[in-house]
Amino acid sequence: MKEAWSAFFDSVYSIFNQILFAITSLGILDILDIIIVAFIVYKAIEFLRESRAALLLKGILILLVVSAVANLFDLVSMKWLLDKLFDYALIAVVVIFQPELRRALEKVGRSNLSTLTKGQLSANSDENIKACVDAICKSVVTMSDKRIGALIVFERKTMLGDIANTGTILNCETSYEMVGNIFFPKSPLHDGALIVRDGRLYAAGCILPLTSNNNLNSQLGTRHRAAIGMSENSDAVVLVVSEETGTISIAMNGTIKRDYNSVTLKEELFNQLLDQENVKSKTSVVEMLEKTVKNIFKKK
Repeated sequence: MKEAWSAFFDSVYSIFNQILFAITSLGILDILDIIIVAFIVYKAIEFLRESRAALLLKGILILLVVSAVANLFDLVSMKWLLDKLFDYALIAVVVIFQPELRRALEKVGRSNLSTLTKGQLSANSDENIKACVDAICKSVVTMSDKRIGALIVFERKTMLGDIANTGTILNCETSYEMVGNIFFPKSPLHDGALIVRDGRLYAAGCILPLTSNNNLNSQLGTRHRAAIGMSENSDAVVLVVSEETGTISIAMNGTIKRDYNSVTLKEELFNQLLDQENVKSKTSVVEMLEKTVKNIFKKK
């Protein structure tokens, strides 16, 4: 036992000396290297906290602690078992974390690190998006009042061609009447989801993937679970109208917010779908013109 504790403290002392040596010999490139690694670790922890992977990670950490204890006290059987387990750990992690890893790589691909990441929204006309949101919000509020269920997916940078192919391609202009006709009860396309692309109604009657999250509120039905599942697998903004209560909800990034009204719904969709940089620049230009006009009238 004394030998084990002595070896443990020797290891701690050696690690402490190595850390001191590394700190005293740091250069500019080393500091930059540490900052980059710290940022990656921070983003990884942030991602894990927002997903079900955090629960799996806790299990792995427990196994690592058990392994350290087994090595410390020389538990032969436990060491053998854990060694065999860790031999296949990499494959197991890839299989278990497959949905989370896919979403993480998609987020890296969507990250705004260069001009290449300017997605389709920056090329879209803000006026078309505004007209589309206005028409859909008007129709959604009507459906909410009449307790008509609806599921609308606003495509952003992640293209949803595979999802659109499960339904009927429309590719038509957005209108209050068209949205209402699609989700009218007993209509051929009312059960599926409507995909909106570039301010147009692109496809209807589409089948969305259901979320596998079992910790959701039991009151959430299939539409809401499909909305959350779609938001987990893409950066889409998914709008849901409950057929039972008429409640309007929005799902994004695997989470869902409920109880939107006509005002808050339109504001949320504008914030998520419009190119905010263009909106800000247009707003500043308008403000400058207003000030100029006011100054002219003041002088007169």
